Amino acid sequence: MRVDRRLIAAILVFVLQLVGYYCLRFFPGFIEAFYSTGLYPYLSAGSRWITGLVPFSIGDLVYAGVILLSLRWLWVYKREIVTLSRKRYLQLFTTLNIVLFFFNLAWGFNYYRLPLHQSLEIDADYTTDELVQVIELFTERSNALHRQLQPNDSLAVAFTESQPQIFERAPEAYEQISKEFSHLKYHNSSIKKSMLTVPLSYMGYSGYLNPFTGEAQTNAWINNYKTPVLTLHEMAHQLGYAKENEANFIAILAGNAHTDPYFRYSANIFALRYCLNDLYLREPELFEEYKSKVRPGIFKNYQELTDFWQEYEGVIEEVSQATYNTYLKANNQPGGMATYSYVVALLVNYYK
Repeated sequence: MRVDRRLIAAILVFVLQLVGYYCLRFFPGFIEAFYSTGLYPYLSAGSRWITGLVPFSIGDLVYAGVILLSLRWLWVYKREIVTLSRKRYLQLFTTLNIVLFFFNLAWGFNYYRLPLHQSLEIDADYTTDELVQVIELFTERSNALHRQLQPNDSLAVAFTESQPQIFERAPEAYEQISKEFSHLKYHNSSIKKSMLTVPLSYMGYSGYLNPFTGEAQTNAWINNYKTPVLTLHEMAHQLGYAKENEANFIAILAGNAHTDPYFRYSANIFALRYCLNDLYLREPELFEEYKSKVRPGIFKNYQELTDFWQEYEGVIEEVSQATYNTYLKANNQPGGMATYSYVVALLVNYYK
């Protein structure tokens, strides 16, 4: 069989990309200086300016189109794929090379930037006593905000604003927090309800960032305490914080800086839940003690979100979460979804 040099070259480029991107994790300082705080802010602000001109999700339309075209390609050329046609595999690896390159250039290099605790110059470890200290802080804040928004301590705080209204007000959080952290200045808002909410719900996702268009997408059916902090989380991704735990931390910081008590409540009980869960894993008896200090209505807000997700549990959700776990591990998060707990380390060492 004649060797197709173009196919060999395409495969070689693909392998070299994978090796090169893997090696980047050993140079986080370089990525931080020249990409995450250098080139990326201009690329992201530009893409948000373009996509922010239209009210619907360009990225969702692109994804839907790509899926349909991919299925058509597989159907039309299924026989040639099975028989290892050089032409079809050249098309496949050429496409993979282009997608992989633009994914990393547009956003993906942020996975290899400095860990947030290093750029903030705080520790990554903490004691149970320090955790309890921060739990007391978030309990006090959460209880006070719950009391302000819902006088009845046994009822959940009602979130009545629509997602578009929240999208419009969310940038204020970053405007406020950027007074302390200038690199969190947010320009050119592009936050939208996902048109793919049905599959997102069954896959177990609250939202996502489209790395190619720079649009922040939210699950259009979520309308509870999670919505404000979810919006801020996706905006943190837009600002270049690719890792989920770091985006959660940034969202909590930004939410606390907002003038709207609903944003602050959303951020504080979100942080409190993470910290209480961590305390439960460390000291179950101590967890029960501190849980009893939280107003019951706050747990009603937690339950609203739990009830929402229970409707969509199943095989699709399990497969998608397993797939995403693998994706995280492939993108410089060795612990996969378990790395979400790193947000507690950031919270404790920042607020203690």
